[in-house]
Amino acid sequence: MNTTSTTSATPPENVQPDLLYSEEEEALRAAVRDLLTDHCDATGVLSRAESDTPHDLALWKSLADGMGLAGLLVPEDRGGQGATHREAAVVLEELGRAVAPVPYLTSAVVATEALLACADGEDVLASLASARRIGVLAVGLHTAPGASFATARVTDGALHGELTGIADAAVADVLLVPADDGGLYAVEAAAVTVTGQTSLDLTRPVATVILDGARGRRLGDAEPAVRRALRAGAGLLASEQLGLADWALTETVRYLKDRRQFDRPVGGFQALKHRLAQLWLEVVNLRAAARNAAAALSAGQDTDVAVAVAQAYAGQVAVHAAEEALQLHAGIGMTWEHPVHLYLKRAKADSIAYGTAGAHREALAELVDLRAP
Repeated sequence: MNTTSTTSATPPENVQPDLLYSEEEEALRAAVRDLLTDHCDATGVLSRAESDTPHDLALWKSLADGMGLAGLLVPEDRGGQGATHREAAVVLEELGRAVAPVPYLTSAVVATEALLACADGEDVLASLASARRIGVLAVGLHTAPGASFATARVTDGALHGELTGIADAAVADVLLVPADDGGLYAVEAAAVTVTGQTSLDLTRPVATVILDGARGRRLGDAEPAVRRALRAGAGLLASEQLGLADWALTETVRYLKDRRQFDRPVGGFQALKHRLAQLWLEVVNLRAAARNAAAALSAGQDTDVAVAVAQAYAGQVAVHAAEEALQLHAGIGMTWEHPVHLYLKRAKADSIAYGTAGAHREALAELVDLRAP
């Protein structure tokens, strides 16, 4: 007897995401880690941090152009790889483990997401996806997804104003500038003045962008584009923080196994075991939160809640992990020559990037209707 299937091809709503890594994601991780092992050693990152050019553009070219990672979030029919936020999260985990001084988060995630929300600008999007150019959203790195953001003034078709705290602006080829007329404009970097600011994180410097009559092309509405970009940035930042925390834990355990005191490994002392066990639990919980945020962004379901949960937790764990690494590496951890200080500075800077933990807790309370009385 013939039967007709009534099963819908549309997946059911509110399906619990699979937070485990797929084989493809593990293969991507291995490839990125191999590249970073060969081209992003601690000595090189430290030497760049002390120079006037902290960004490693050769490494960026290998990652973005050679491996095609700049266009992961861009659909294939628009010149990209057609991957999801889950794959981008894996890349950011590895970049966090290496504190790699490349503009992946700012260009391949935040600027790209802003462009994907715009009605115009396919040429700019394609140039970022192919790594021909680096794009930066000219919104302060501290800005949370739901917060107000500074805009440039539009006068007779020209942009004026001063925007501060713009991450990776020093290496940008194009800036995406929100303006007071509600538009998002593409402005060539050569048309603005970029002045470096004192930055705690030496591997992701921030700068002031001064627009004095710069001309730009309107790409779309700023509000939805900026909101989408900051939400993706905050959600995937948790994966970078996860990679950083995981490195700190792994390296600390390794060091304490090797270092001996009273003719026994320091890691064998009960008090240190307890500290490491607590840190391990925090990192495991962070992994779940970060993976959930990436999965939610990929599926487009419960994204605001998942991102808020991840960022309400990620900052404190990454900072705690870096602080423990510095302290438990003892005297060597306090020296500039050891890379742990770079991880602590990145963790501290990340803890206020795209909104503080407090801001995300407030947002989460609004989302789930658990506001304080």
